Order: sequence, then C-alpha cells, then structure tokens
Amino acid sequence: MKRRWHCKPGEQPTEFDKRIMYLENKGALVPTRELIKTPEQIDGIRRAGVVNTGVLDAVGEAIHAGMSTLEIDKICRDYCAAHGATPACLNYEGFPMSVCTSINEVVCHGIPKADDILEEGDIINVDFTTILDGYYADASRMFIIGKTTPEKEQLVKVTKECLEIGMEAAKPWGYVNEIGKAIEKHAKKYHYGVVRDLCGHGVGCHFHEEPEVCHFAQRGDGMLLVPGMVFTIEPMINMGTWKVFIDADDPYGWEVISEDEQPSAQWEHTFLMTEHGLEILTH
Repeated sequence: MKRRWHCKPGEQPTEFDKRIMYLENKGALVPTRELIKTPEQIDGIRRAGVVNTGVLDAVGEAIHAGMSTLEIDKICRDYCAAHGATPACLNYEGFPMSVCTSINEVVCHGIPKADDILEEGDIINVDFTTILDGYYADASRMFIIGKTTPEKEQLVKVTKECLEIGMEAAKPWGYVNEIGKAIEKHAKKYHYGVVRDLCGHGVGCHFHEEPEVCHFAQRGDGMLLVPGMVFTIEPMINMGTWKVFIDADDPYGWEVISEDEQPSAQWEHTFLMTEHGLEILTH
C-alpha cells in the first residue's frame, strides 16, 4: 500500500506522526503532510479570511431591491483592490466575474449581470473567495431582499442551521463523512434536498484542495480530520429535489439550477481544525 503520511528522511516521528500512522495502519484515509498547514500558512489564511469577511460585510451594507448583481461584483472588486487582495473566481476556468451571485433557484455559481435586478422577496447567495499574499479564504452568505415568503425564510434559516450542525459534527481526529450525515439528517426533517453534485473542500494554499466535504450521508468514514487542516463546509439545500442542472442559456457553463426550479440556499465558512475543534476563519 502506498502510504499517504511520511516523515522526512532521517527525521524521528513525533507523537502526532505516530498517531496518524497508527490510524493509517488501521485502514483510515489520512491526509498528506501537505494538507497540514504550518503556523505561517495559518496566519496567512487567517488574514485572507479577514478580508473575505470584509467583502461580504460591504455587500451586506449595500444590497437592496433594485440593484443589479453586476453592482455586487463591483463592490467585491473594489473592496479587494483597496485591501491588496484579488478575487479568486475572476477568470478561474473561464468564470468571467469576481463573485458568484445565485438568486432563488440558482443553486450556485450564478454570474453577475447588469440585467439581473434584485427584487423584493428574492433570496440570494453571495459567494466570494479572496487571495491575499498567495493564501485563500472562501465564504458565502445568504441575503433576503426585503420581505420574502415564510417558505423561503425557513429555507435560509434551516440551511444556516445545517452549516452549524455540520460544524458541530467536525471533530479533531474524527472523520469528514460525519459532517454530511449530520447535515442531511437535519435537512430531511424539513423534506429538503441536499445537493450531491457539489461539495465543500480543502482550501488555503490553493483554491481547491483535499478533502472533499460532502453534505449528505455516504458509506465509509471519509478522510481523517487532523489538527492543522483547513477546509470549507458549504451545504447547498434545495426546497425540493437535490438534483440540479447546468443552465443551457449560460454561455460559460457555470450556473447551477435546482432541477425542479424551486429555491435553493447555501451558507459557507472556511475552518481551521484545531485540537479543540473548529476555528472559523471567515464570517
């Protein structure tokens, strides 16, 4: 078996190393050493998280009925530029804008447009990833435009609860699949669908790293969660079916829509796993 955890040549294993190697010998899928962030890397990711939080705060202060999602993109770009950061989404695999703005039935990766005008009662997810000094932080928030229906309001609330429940399920020296089990159990109480085609992910030194963080129950344990790992939890919860499709009218092939075109919601943070549990690096 090819081992994922290695000590450096000539280096004696620490107690930390021994614990991981013991669990790997027992059959656990363990992270590679590169996924365990150094104190310097953690500091850089934490600083990127501060800027990312500021971006979403700036959006929250300005968002209102009658504004376009293109205006949201400008707010994000301007805030980033003013703080020496860059948007990770811009030109990423052909994505043309700086931020994802996903309204109502758009599950994720909505592209800002001049003619996408926010209306009273809309719900919108604003998802932004910051690069600062080479480090990445990723988060998204839901915003309710004015007064919406009780059904949409409940969806937004329960989706945030799913994120919080997923956080509680993520334990140091536990396993990643406990997160999805807990989230799906809560969502099912409301007969909501948990999107399966997209997931959370490792982040920090790159936009997307291991592990994949699924938000629904899967067989097996998934990867061991070790102190020093950085990853997102970002449940996408649909009012109806969990199934989704790519908008055929999107020339970039990015926008994901719920199959039955019922509303969808998402909340996301970047987290650091510590010996005592998760530390939130974005808000």
